[in-house]
Amino acid sequence: MLFSSVSVIIRNTATLTRVKLNPCPSVKCFFRSFFLQKPPSTGGETSEEEGSRLDDDRVISVSGESLEDFPAGLRRELMPKHVAVILDGNKRWARQRGLPSWAGHKAGAESLKQLVKLCCRWRIEVFTVYAFSLENWIRSKLEVEFMMNLFERMIKVRAGELQEEVIHEAEESTKENSKLHLIFAISYGGKHDIAQACKSIARKAKEGVIELEDIDESLIEQELESKCTEYPYPDLLIRTSGELRVSNFLLWQLAYTEFFFAQKHWPDFGEDEFVEALTSFQQRQRRYGGQN
Repeated sequence: MLFSSVSVIIRNTATLTRVKLNPCPSVKCFFRSFFLQKPPSTGGETSEEEGSRLDDDRVISVSGESLEDFPAGLRRELMPKHVAVILDGNKRWARQRGLPSWAGHKAGAESLKQLVKLCCRWRIEVFTVYAFSLENWIRSKLEVEFMMNLFERMIKVRAGELQEEVIHEAEESTKENSKLHLIFAISYGGKHDIAQACKSIARKAKEGVIELEDIDESLIEQELESKCTEYPYPDLLIRTSGELRVSNFLLWQLAYTEFFFAQKHWPDFGEDEFVEALTSFQQRQRRYGGQN
């Protein structure tokens, strides 16, 4: 059985903490880091009335995936350790089909489930999902409530009501997991991340914990939200829906990240598109400012 370490960074508009999630069986996250439990099997069709709710036991289920199914043309030794994605185009996908916005978000969740499975099978170490930015709070109340309900079902607890014992239990039950580390960035902003890191360092300097000479890039990196993972810097960033910007996502961490921009909307981004992005990544020369 394939096991994965999944971390969900759940942000309560102000603070982030970390927890871990369960083996690969099922991964559901928000913005704090958790590992979820294996979902019960489900059957039957979903009614239209039920459709507006995301079934939490269908979000991400990745048990029993085979490691033998590796795409031809990709080289295992050149696979990125950390892939980050900006999930864009759910609403546009729904509009093109005459569907409500929630249908696009639900279809996007299905695409996410598929990619998590692929990351497990192909031994990608870290998979970070930009699911909801700080700026997204200006969207309509109805859409925000639906997305928060979606995230709530993903982690089975309400955002803002995450009790310490729940976090501790999640940490303890998943701390031994060692494969895929899944990170959900919700209510996240790259500029805010850097600002809060600076505030933390300033506070330590004021209290005499550190000296001015101690402040360097390494110290700042220790204060960023991405410190929750062994590989905090994405090797590859994928953005869908034809948008060519990073939208305030991991601004510090993306310094030497390779970018791949896909024209398809997120719900249509599947295995073929993921292979295309990984193939493009493996064909690049990463020099980090040096020469060939």
